[in-house]
Amino acid sequence: MFEYFKNIWSGFTTALHGMAITSSHIFAKSVTIQYPDEKLTLPSNARNRLQLEMSRCNACNSCAVACPVNCITVEGTRVSPDDPQQDVHWDGKPRKMWVTRYEIDFAKCCFCGLCQSACPTDAIKHTVEYEYSEYDRNKLLYKFQTLSPAEAEEKKRLLAEFRAKEKEKECSSTAGKAHEAKE
Repeated sequence: MFEYFKNIWSGFTTALHGMAITSSHIFAKSVTIQYPDEKLTLPSNARNRLQLEMSRCNACNSCAVACPVNCITVEGTRVSPDDPQQDVHWDGKPRKMWVTRYEIDFAKCCFCGLCQSACPTDAIKHTVEYEYSEYDRNKLLYKFQTLSPAEAEEKKRLLAEFRAKEKEKECSSTAGKAHEAKE
């Protein structure tokens, strides 16, 4: 019989305790935000959308190698000395590589930050922007390259012509030395 009244008293005190907690939250400031109209400020080290600064990128491919899900594609070609458009990096040094293709597939990206830590020039960084949802997965493939496909082909062609000229000079000098050795 004693146990019966003890259980009733325990249920009553538990209900009072729950009502006390509920009443304390009724008058407290709400923590819910109305999302599209109000947005929380994220910390500066939040890992969300990636941003690439092309003037810093040297097509070293470190970020693509470090990516665990292979969502980064980097292609580049060496700068030909015959190229009329000589460019400099952000640090004032002459550019040695043209970035002909730089793509990130955000549908695959896991936002781990390995690409950012692997980049020797700090060209790729995480931003605090998190709103980039799409209905079509193809719209999540971001292309960062500044060269158009025609310009990229022109850079490759200039390099191929330069290498052909160098090889021709090398062959002619080798042939000239061989001819002198015969005499």
